[in-house]
Amino acid sequence: MTEDTYIGAVDQGTTGTRFMVFDHGGRVVASAYKKHEQIYPEPGWVEHDPEEIWENTEAVIHDALDDGNLDASQLEAIGITNQRETTLVWDRESGRPIANAIVWQDRRTTDRVEALQDEGKEEWVREKTGLEPDAYFSATKAEWLLDNTDQIKLARMRPDDVRDRAEAGELMLGTIDSWLIYNLTGEHITDVTNASRTMLFNIHDMDWDEELLEEFNVPAEMLPEVRPSSDEATYGSTNADGFLGAEIPVAGALGDQQAALFGQTCYDAGDAKNTYGTGSFMLMNTGEEAVSSENGLLTTVGFQRSGEPVQYALEGSIFITGAAIEWLEDMTLIEDAAETEELARSVDSTDGVYFVPAFTGLGAPHWDQRARGTIVGMTRGTRREHVVRATLESIAFQTRDVAEAMESDSGIDLSSLRVDGGAVKNNYLCQLQANILDTDIVRPQVDETTALGSAYAAGLAVGYWSDLDELRDNWQVDREFSPDEGAENVDERYGRWIDAVERSRDWARDGGE
Repeated sequence: MTEDTYIGAVDQGTTGTRFMVFDHGGRVVASAYKKHEQIYPEPGWVEHDPEEIWENTEAVIHDALDDGNLDASQLEAIGITNQRETTLVWDRESGRPIANAIVWQDRRTTDRVEALQDEGKEEWVREKTGLEPDAYFSATKAEWLLDNTDQIKLARMRPDDVRDRAEAGELMLGTIDSWLIYNLTGEHITDVTNASRTMLFNIHDMDWDEELLEEFNVPAEMLPEVRPSSDEATYGSTNADGFLGAEIPVAGALGDQQAALFGQTCYDAGDAKNTYGTGSFMLMNTGEEAVSSENGLLTTVGFQRSGEPVQYALEGSIFITGAAIEWLEDMTLIEDAAETEELARSVDSTDGVYFVPAFTGLGAPHWDQRARGTIVGMTRGTRREHVVRATLESIAFQTRDVAEAMESDSGIDLSSLRVDGGAVKNNYLCQLQANILDTDIVRPQVDETTALGSAYAAGLAVGYWSDLDELRDNWQVDREFSPDEGAENVDERYGRWIDAVERSRDWARDGGE
């Protein structure tokens, strides 16, 4: 490691792609971002164009290097973090996707999951994967792509041979990390955290599960090799004759929420973080023990370093938080996200309004695929300020739903919660969260911790950082929010929130979609 070398991180998210360059102190020295199109073919369906995502990845890498006046050869390694569960299939020979990627938010396979539940297979899936059977995960998306891709659009393919070609290994299945690793290195690889989100991976055996593959009719020949999140062997390197003009090892990958756990230096059992993005995802490190949840949480792989045991985590997945603020913009109730803080402070309360942003169903701990967005308590006197404040409160209330389940499962009281993501720039929301959780909220100086976590994973693998203590030393607090002594009626308001959640449940049924 020299003073003029760095680690790069591709942060491929639900709405866009960012490339960030970090120095040895974990500081950002360059960054670039580009959005991609959100495709909604039918109600409840969400897709992304994988080729657009890759083109944007190339663009932001170039833009960030230009922004920092850096040469690609100054990168000692690249790490990847990605939107999890989003699933695609591509042709091994041409490298072209056979269809758009199905996004994690997509609900088209709800009926398939309900059939699985009707067959009494929920606990069977849960025991193997740590996951609650849901259309959220990759297994049913992969099955749907193999069963329903429009063959007419596929060059070289007969109408009935997608599955034949999949079984012959001519098609490749992966999540977005695999797609990026493939395009960067030519290798078909995923890491343990992303594999653990597919509902095809046994988190105890740490391998693809033959029975699950048979259940979802996914050929093993399609699957990527599973490697540690921080891999000293590396996943491969970029081509010196390729778009970067340099041979750079790709040495780390984590799903975005596990990357945030790693970037927040939550390396010990009991450490917890919450990331506020499109959705919110709260993870608690449980060490080498895969703690089973009795309260609707997920048991997942937290991270793994080369030659070391897997670290597990409990996770509460909340599908819609930041996306609810985007919805306020779409509805022209606000002009931009920064406006929410001023509007929320301009009123004393929500005036009895509660907003449950279940646009794609409810995640942890409720798990209702057919719940839908609901606003209750409005009167003729309701103004946009009340709705905006209710939106911010919904983010904090959903986090309390998960926090209470997590404390019950783990037996650990949360003394503090490390937070990150775009929404934590909102001081009002951070204070509100502290009040509703009755817990200190700690915001780090570098809030793009998903990118930082993947950079740390890659940098550790190639020796840029020597150990976890170096990373802990990098972590610095920006601001801490403690519960207000004067916070009013928190438990009463939370009780009314639970009432509002009940009114949102089971709405999209019998044609209600």
